[in-house]
Amino acid sequence: MRDQVVEVVRDVAGRLRGVQPSGPAASWDELAARFREVEGPAEAELRDRLPRGEWVVDALDGAVQFLQGLPQWCVSVALLRDGEPVLTVLHSPLLGETYVAERGVGAWRDGVPVAPSRKTDLAAAVVATSHPHERQPAANAEAGRRLAAVLDRVAAVRNLGPTSWQVADVAAGRLDAFWQFGRDAENLLGATLVAAEAGAVVTTASGEPWHSGADSVLVAAPRLHPVVVEVLR
Repeated sequence: MRDQVVEVVRDVAGRLRGVQPSGPAASWDELAARFREVEGPAEAELRDRLPRGEWVVDALDGAVQFLQGLPQWCVSVALLRDGEPVLTVLHSPLLGETYVAERGVGAWRDGVPVAPSRKTDLAAAVVATSHPHERQPAANAEAGRRLAAVLDRVAAVRNLGPTSWQVADVAAGRLDAFWQFGRDAENLLGATLVAAEAGAVVTTASGEPWHSGADSVLVAAPRLHPVVVEVLR
């Protein structure tokens, strides 16, 4: 099944790559209309072609970047069993890269196993953050309060959206940690499987076990995770 899912995701993503945004939208309504025009058919094709099962499908993960003509977007799918992810595929057609994870088997980028950073010094860390696509004012306020503390302690903070790809990049050691406040299960269920299978630590911002209803997430390299938890507290 894994190879079949990878083929479907790459195929749909490749066609999306050929869609040319007509320039930045002038209003929210125009942005939303453009999103639906592109995302709707792609999601329908994915759901039609994927094997039977409970799937979380994001045909245009990083839609804002896509619609702005920026390269940071991907296609993301995750198969759930009993509400938990068991198979994830993320594909970025512009990077030409694919992350895959299978519960209990491992995580790979383009067929090569990935592993998180071995850094121990937070001052050398490159970390990332984002916010949920649905407006959550309380979570955004919390994020703003915590950001200053992180900025004072790390080498750099970035938002390299989409969320799922940033989490996968922590799994692969390209980023050293990613955190976010707010509920965002759609973007995190599949990506956290990649991180966990690679050996990254996945918790809430306060260090509790992460679940799909959690109001924050922290994914970090094992040796940095406890330090990031303390900073975010």
